[in-house]
Amino acid sequence: MSTRIVQFGTSRFLQAHVDLFVHEAREVGQDIGPIAVVQASGSAARAGRVSAFGRPEGYPVIIRGMVDGAPVEREVTVRAVDRGLSAAADWAALAALFAGEAELVVSNMGDAGYVIADADRGPALLAGGVPASFPGKLTALLHHRWTQGGAPIKVLPCELINRNGEVLKAAVKELAAASGAPAAFADWLDAKVIFGNTLVDRIVSEPIEPVGAVAEPYALWAIEAQPGLTLPFSHPDVVLTDDLEPFERLKLHILNLGHTFLADIWAREGRPATETVRAILADDAIRARLDALYADEVVPGFAARGMESEARAYVAVTLDRFRNPFLDHRIADIAQNHTVKVERRVKAFLDWIAGRPGAPATPTLDALVARRADGVAA
Repeated sequence: MSTRIVQFGTSRFLQAHVDLFVHEAREVGQDIGPIAVVQASGSAARAGRVSAFGRPEGYPVIIRGMVDGAPVEREVTVRAVDRGLSAAADWAALAALFAGEAELVVSNMGDAGYVIADADRGPALLAGGVPASFPGKLTALLHHRWTQGGAPIKVLPCELINRNGEVLKAAVKELAAASGAPAAFADWLDAKVIFGNTLVDRIVSEPIEPVGAVAEPYALWAIEAQPGLTLPFSHPDVVLTDDLEPFERLKLHILNLGHTFLADIWAREGRPATETVRAILADDAIRARLDALYADEVVPGFAARGMESEARAYVAVTLDRFRNPFLDHRIADIAQNHTVKVERRVKAFLDWIAGRPGAPATPTLDALVARRADGVAA
């Protein structure tokens, strides 16, 4: 029997990430899917997208970018999604599907997706109506599944929240307690529902209306192993790992750090307001500064933590991503919340390598952090 997936979120990211992976796994004979996509937000603006999911002809995902220094472009027609549902309009059908067929839940509800609505904190949560927040909806659906026999289920959230599975489980258990659900339900959540921590990485640059997306070639879905959790399917871009931290460090301290370094140059040196990552790196002098930063400070720092080969490979991939001729990534967008980003991407890297044998001198990064502390950088 195939593995039914219920997906919360209609975003172009999931269309070109999890949904595409599932399609490609199905194309080579793996027994995974189909996917029911759920609009959880209730936004009227996305009603057309919901109705477009499940068309038998599928939807297009165009992969455009650089691989090993050369441009690539290909189009895939994704046919892994068989229906779209609105939580607001189709709650009864969603509850029946969730209780009867679902074996895997995925989600991408954005940075604020785990905020619990006050209206969901109480007995009304389990009274049969449509909860307001995503954690409320998931709690109510899991409770309904429990009342219908409680088959095991896996939840693999894709929000960019550290330890996302643990955070989501804590929200569900908090709501279960606040709603007055029996202790047996909380016990079932611990015993039969696996909430996995995951890390996702792919730039999905633009939508195709009503459904579809344009994405870069690079993609990663790293899933942290735990007892009872196996990969739902096999795919080159899906990884089961004992530790998410190396993946997080590479992304944060190479790709994201590089972005912040370029944003610092852009702000201090008065470069064009609409300049993109690709455009700034077309300046040979700035490209040389970024190359030197990676070679002299960043990769040696990773080497001091035993990750030199991984860092060198990720730098090469990152430079391909930065030079994507199809992606207009504005540095003005990257420069938003610059002080916080310097703290998380640069200062955290320096703290991580501090005192390690072989740790390099880091004059460029030290200066960037000092400017942040002095309030100089924009």
